[in-house]
Amino acid sequence: MTLLRDDALSTAFDRAARTYDRLTAANPGYHAHLRRSARRLGLPDDGAGLRLLDLGCGTGASTAALLKAAPLAEIVAVDASQGMLDQAAAKPWPRNVSFVHAPAEGLEEAGVQGPFDAVLAAYLLRNVQDPDAVLASVRDLLAPGGRLAVHEYTLSGRPLDRAVWSAVCHGIVLPAGRASGDGDLYRHLLRSVVEFDTADRFAARVRRAGFASVRVLPLPGWQTGIVHTVLAAAPRDTGRTEREAAPAGAEAHR
Repeated sequence: MTLLRDDALSTAFDRAARTYDRLTAANPGYHAHLRRSARRLGLPDDGAGLRLLDLGCGTGASTAALLKAAPLAEIVAVDASQGMLDQAAAKPWPRNVSFVHAPAEGLEEAGVQGPFDAVLAAYLLRNVQDPDAVLASVRDLLAPGGRLAVHEYTLSGRPLDRAVWSAVCHGIVLPAGRASGDGDLYRHLLRSVVEFDTADRFAARVRRAGFASVRVLPLPGWQTGIVHTVLAAAPRDTGRTEREAAPAGAEAHR
């Protein structure tokens, strides 16, 4: 099977939208890990006065994680799948949360404009055709020194972690996907993770995109070595070192 991209991937997510929350709820730590990645942004004052972008919000799990970390921030949540957005928007949200239908490559055309103080991109970058272009556009949307947290399936590179991922997919994920009628999407999930960057290679990709203070942090449980938070910051100016540009408070939110 070839990887799903662009409209084909959005259509697959549209079809899976109604059962998606039920399947992710069966994943131990799924929501707790998203909340941890959101906390790792180190956003001050409950997000008061901040503007945040949830890029690839799906059915709203990452949006809820951002809201938990920064309940007073303005949050703009974006996804390319209308079906997933419909599921997200049907949930109760405060007035500071809004949803926009747009691919990660088409934010400007959809009216999504910066600056943002922080961006959370969960389970997104391995699914886009050109992750380098998306990272560059995110960098441009961030305010100077703005923070990025990428929460993603990025294998450690150890054979054991790759074997665990394959075993979980073949034993649990793929059978569940076939039972829900969404086998193509979950076969894509398996292959997209195996063929995407390892955590260290993805961190190098983020650095090449012009970000500073790039760090890779693990997540606990069975996904240790499989899912990571990659933290970074938009450069403040060319005269500052990477250490000086580090997001304030980020070390305290591991």
